[in-house]
Amino acid sequence: MIRGADIVVKSLIAENAEYIFGYPGGAIMPVYDALYDYSDQIKHVLTRHEQGAIHAAQGYARVSGKVGVVLATSGPGATNLITGLADAQIDSTPLVCITGQVAAHLLGTDAFQETDVVGLSMPGTKWNIQVRSVEEIAPAIAKAFHIAMTGRPGPVLVDITKNAQIEFGEFNYVPCLGIRSYRPYVRIDQKAIDAAATLINTAKKPYVLYGQGVVLASAEDQLKAFLDKTGIPAASTLLGSGALPQDHPSYVGKLGMHGNYAPNLLTNQCDVLIAVGMRFDDRVTGDLKRYAKQAKVIHLELDPSEIDKNVKCTVAVQGDCKVSLEMLTEAVLTNSHHDWMQKFRNLENEEKEAVIANDLHGTHGGLHMGEVIHLINKFKEEDAILVTDVGQHQMIAWRYFDYKKTRTQVTSGGLGTMGFALPAALGAQLYDYKKQVICVVGDGGIQMTIQEFGTIMQTKAPVKIVLLNNNYLGMVRQWQQLFFDKRYSFTELENPDFIKIAEAYRIKAKKVTERDDLEASVAEMILHQGAYFLEVVVEKEDNVFPMIATGCSVEEVRLS
Repeated sequence: MIRGADIVVKSLIAENAEYIFGYPGGAIMPVYDALYDYSDQIKHVLTRHEQGAIHAAQGYARVSGKVGVVLATSGPGATNLITGLADAQIDSTPLVCITGQVAAHLLGTDAFQETDVVGLSMPGTKWNIQVRSVEEIAPAIAKAFHIAMTGRPGPVLVDITKNAQIEFGEFNYVPCLGIRSYRPYVRIDQKAIDAAATLINTAKKPYVLYGQGVVLASAEDQLKAFLDKTGIPAASTLLGSGALPQDHPSYVGKLGMHGNYAPNLLTNQCDVLIAVGMRFDDRVTGDLKRYAKQAKVIHLELDPSEIDKNVKCTVAVQGDCKVSLEMLTEAVLTNSHHDWMQKFRNLENEEKEAVIANDLHGTHGGLHMGEVIHLINKFKEEDAILVTDVGQHQMIAWRYFDYKKTRTQVTSGGLGTMGFALPAALGAQLYDYKKQVICVVGDGGIQMTIQEFGTIMQTKAPVKIVLLNNNYLGMVRQWQQLFFDKRYSFTELENPDFIKIAEAYRIKAKKVTERDDLEASVAEMILHQGAYFLEVVVEKEDNVFPMIATGCSVEEVRLS
């Protein structure tokens, strides 16, 4: 017979959890007391804020493919997880969050730090539960891990009352292998495969859009084999980046509001659109009333709720895209689409002349954000991981980072959470201290979770942090410039001395203001053995193009 708190920890160990990201407090204190005896079997990372803990767990989960584990107390500790839960839910990140709760007999009395976290978190979780007795702990945690990781991954929350943590019970952990009525995978319909293959084989201008579903299904090789056989142009969503090497012959660029010119423009010229593991987010489609109306649409998707949700498809292939891509590759004919591909390459050259040349090789005026990313590519390793916050720097880093390996892109996609990057980079780095983790942030977002410098200091994680500082909330300012007559309403920032802050946390730091100093500084940062903070002062009114304005069609993508 052991305490419920020990059952919590032993259950996590039974699920092979490597790290717990958390912050202690009264209602979860018994679990923290139990952790004291298991430090040789599971590592705890003390972040400086619960939001930092859950973003760190997201970063860990995204690069490892494992479940991220979070521990927090009741009341404000639990509510501080809500943003991260919503972020993980929309970006399909597997998490198990365990929160403490007041004792069962106090529920509903407005006891100190009592909050209905189950009710609050319900829309932002794949599943949640409140545990009120010791007997329920192990089965709830087993079920949580199963749900978080199977099918379309997502966050789950287990709220455990304090009495359950201190009661004694038997520990008999049984992993969850299935749940009645929960069927995360379905048998793929061969008729749908045949119908899709017929459309593809007769298409003159087929086009593949792939998303993070390819990564989550570990279907990178299957995607490559399909493209090798068919020769179809393929473009990536934000979270799909890295699923296909960017030097692959079929790769034509990135989709979305600040993606590449050709992939957006030619969406409305293809005759068959093949969507693989992506959900037709509004940032990809623009105005749905004018999106790919000329095309037959094939959608390979695991989650049935995403099929026909935004874009009506001609053929729906529901199921694991690793399997469906294999079946489809077997069914299609070997082909090439040279003339169609050449259209992408011609438009790619237009974008290079109009936008990319200046972004990457600016020769006059202040430093451009793209120059920094271009130099990072020069010194980084092939499997370096890029972690970005949200804003202009995010789009520039995504556009110009050279993705060669899968699971090297970590960002807040669907929710767009400022403050995500610093703790997420920490979590990514803790998974593998030997990998290069490059965290690109803006001067707005970094100040939302800047306290996690303390966690980087304490864990000695060798994260490389690049601050692209334009003294503005840059993305909002760009919209104010283009659509609000340059009325810069509350977007200019008066910033602190970031170098002094980084150095106060014993992180080596340097500031660059001149182009002549940039390359040597980037090289120094990459080669440095520990954490490094590089602040680069960039043009205050630099904009990100191409751009599709809200409400516009993908064919209205603009280069300036």
